[in-house]
Amino acid sequence: MGRYDMVVFDNDGVLVDSEPISNRVLAACLTESGHPTTYEDSIRDYMGAALHRVHDVVLERSGKRLPDDFDDTFHARVFAAFQRELLPVPGVPELLAKLDAEGQPFCVASSGSHERIRVTLRKTGLYEHFGEQRIFSSQDVGRGKPAPDLFLHAADVMGVPPERCAVVEDSPLGVRAALAAGMDVYAFAAMTPRDRLTAAGAGVIFEDMGELTPLLA
Repeated sequence: MGRYDMVVFDNDGVLVDSEPISNRVLAACLTESGHPTTYEDSIRDYMGAALHRVHDVVLERSGKRLPDDFDDTFHARVFAAFQRELLPVPGVPELLAKLDAEGQPFCVASSGSHERIRVTLRKTGLYEHFGEQRIFSSQDVGRGKPAPDLFLHAADVMGVPPERCAVVEDSPLGVRAALAAGMDVYAFAAMTPRDRLTAAGAGVIFEDMGELTPLLA
């Protein structure tokens, strides 16, 4: 056993390379709904967030609600794009195989819906590393990141104290959630500038999945 009883992975942007696809589709859907949003805006404001946060931010900024069918339209478009384009984050298949071989327990805890997590893990061939018992979604709890609820729920179900968990995250929202849960956080700086992760409280920042195993050890 390594220094952690559980490694908790975010999904989007950490296990699967979905953030470029997802934020491109989200920006287009928001723009079409009368809320002009660039890809860069979407990355900055919504990366790592559950969809309810998008609704909250738009309402707060514009005083207007998104259309009732917004979520259905977004999900249909993003799932179609995933089926065409989605790949695992480079180095992740090898990393998970190595953790399996070492007997290091791990799970996934994502802001995405249960359906989205499964669609992405199956498309990228990563699902077999998790199975049903180790997948947690913000749908399981009342509040998404940056609230700690999701990570605390995953630790509770897996029977591991929060302080014995390491979280692998790539967004400031996720970093803040992990720290609020009392867990160590390893920030993956693939798409988020290092200074934004540092500002969120991340102490350990890495840019290549090959670096993670030695960090966890």
